[in-house]
Amino acid sequence: MTKTPDRNLIVGLDIGTTKIAVLVGEVLPDGEVNIVGLGTHAAKGMDKGGVNDLESVVKSLQRAVEEAEMMAQCHISSVFLGISGKHIECRNEKGIVPISDEEVTQDDVDNVIHTAKSVRLPEEHRVLHVIPQEYSIDYQEGIKNPIGLSGVRMGAKVHLITCHNDMARNIEKCVERVGLKVDQIIFSALASSYAVLTDDEKELGVCVVDIGGGTMDIAIFTGGALRYSKVIPYAGQAVTSDIAYAFGTPPVDAEAIKMRYGCALGRLVSKEDTIEVPSVGGRPARSLQRQTLAEVIEPRYTELLGMVHDEIMRVQSELRSQGIKHQLAAGVVLTGGAAEIEGIVECAEQVFQCQVRIGHPTNIRGLTDYVEAPAYATAVGLLQYGKLHQGQTVVDVREKASVTGWFKRVTNWLKGEF
Repeated sequence: MTKTPDRNLIVGLDIGTTKIAVLVGEVLPDGEVNIVGLGTHAAKGMDKGGVNDLESVVKSLQRAVEEAEMMAQCHISSVFLGISGKHIECRNEKGIVPISDEEVTQDDVDNVIHTAKSVRLPEEHRVLHVIPQEYSIDYQEGIKNPIGLSGVRMGAKVHLITCHNDMARNIEKCVERVGLKVDQIIFSALASSYAVLTDDEKELGVCVVDIGGGTMDIAIFTGGALRYSKVIPYAGQAVTSDIAYAFGTPPVDAEAIKMRYGCALGRLVSKEDTIEVPSVGGRPARSLQRQTLAEVIEPRYTELLGMVHDEIMRVQSELRSQGIKHQLAAGVVLTGGAAEIEGIVECAEQVFQCQVRIGHPTNIRGLTDYVEAPAYATAVGLLQYGKLHQGQTVVDVREKASVTGWFKRVTNWLKGEF
């Protein structure tokens, strides 16, 4: 194995409740990310963003990593890791420092951010992100970039995202057990925002909701800054469970039925449509109206989205009381695997009473046919985040195999022959 320095590779690892995704991206000279490797495997041993069976997670992760390495023809040594779970917490803090010279320097910015984040946290928590919202110099507020400006005193408002140390450590252990180094842990909703939101949406006000299998990750932006983040430990698996219990079908089949025939709004389904539902215990499959399936799915999606709506209302009220822009003029962006269901936009617009769209990863090249789906928003966002924060990332790349061998490996991967 030799290093090939002409490839600037970064790796994103999304360990979800139902799926593990590994993406290898090459940062091109123009700054675009070219997806050159993808590995996915069903997640075993995960529950609502937490590890409940370390060995099972390690085995699933190993398979996903091997697939990505085969596709990208590289050896992965380090990753940007996404994290979720109800232990994720956020808070907005302020800091004030005197300006050391006549003009604000990078050292002044670093000092004021350090002051803002120097708050007492629960002993079991650690800081994941310190995200500047805006700065002030003397009597001037709402400054986006203070460097070079003159003044006596500078303030900063920051958004802190923290996580439970042990919960994060357990996921890190899984990654380390397969021989990988964690470059940085990133909150999943923040990563997804890098993949699916535009700067205009963040400025106007937008809420991104990453709906996975076990959690819904929320991030609210107004005035170009992240104002609020939260994890709701309730998501797509609840819908799958409803289908399994309602129709007496195995959970695996219930998930497949949900994604293939499900609809989050019953009035969009024709009464003539029928589906085959597998049974358990060797019983024959049954034929049911698709509308009956929608009648099971719609109430649960309405409930899930209602939880998000309640959070948005509460946050908007807090921002309004603080004199901060609170309107979500750009509406709501839904992403994640559980957002890939027919009728969810119409259902969400009924709940939120604002414009809603599905967030597909953008600004990528390469294996776009596979990774432009909402299910890969976090993984793609990890690459986008890694591109901006790389430096310490090291990915060893094997010597290129023959062209024939490469095509054979890709063909086998597409066929599922590993």
